[in-house]
Amino acid sequence: MTTMPKAEVSLPGDSEVEVTRQFRAPRELVYQAYTRPELITRWMLGPPGWDMPVCEMDVRVGGDYRWRWRNREDGSEFGFHGRFSEVDPPARLVHTQHYDAGDMGGDMGEAALVTVALSEKDGITTVTTTIDFHTQQARDGAMATGMTDGMEMGYQRLDGVLAEGAAR
Repeated sequence: MTTMPKAEVSLPGDSEVEVTRQFRAPRELVYQAYTRPELITRWMLGPPGWDMPVCEMDVRVGGDYRWRWRNREDGSEFGFHGRFSEVDPPARLVHTQHYDAGDMGGDMGEAALVTVALSEKDGITTVTTTIDFHTQQARDGAMATGMTDGMEMGYQRLDGVLAEGAAR
């Protein structure tokens, strides 16, 4: 398996983070990896030592999701929950993202709006995730957590999941 280049991170607006990453897989498979809990729990984990004991998703307009991560060493937890407002397989997902601090950190303000856009060319799928935190302070607070480094760790796992053909 050839490792894809690391995610590119930009700040397109005062309250937004944009993360773009390519995957060597058809768009349909990458979309499945973003919408099937049994796949998400294999890759969307961030740093080593974390697992995802809760991954509930009703992937439809108006459907809810709930994700919860746990540190295997000390048992600390945090999560996100929200609602899908756009579901356009295999091209686009839009959902709110409320932070549930659990044992980790404090309030992150109002719900962020997350847009995931997928495009494919020559068997390479580009995923562009735009997160609008609504304020610069909330965006900067999220960035200070190492959020995008954790995303890249997950993307590297996703490279492996896709190489196995697990989403087929």
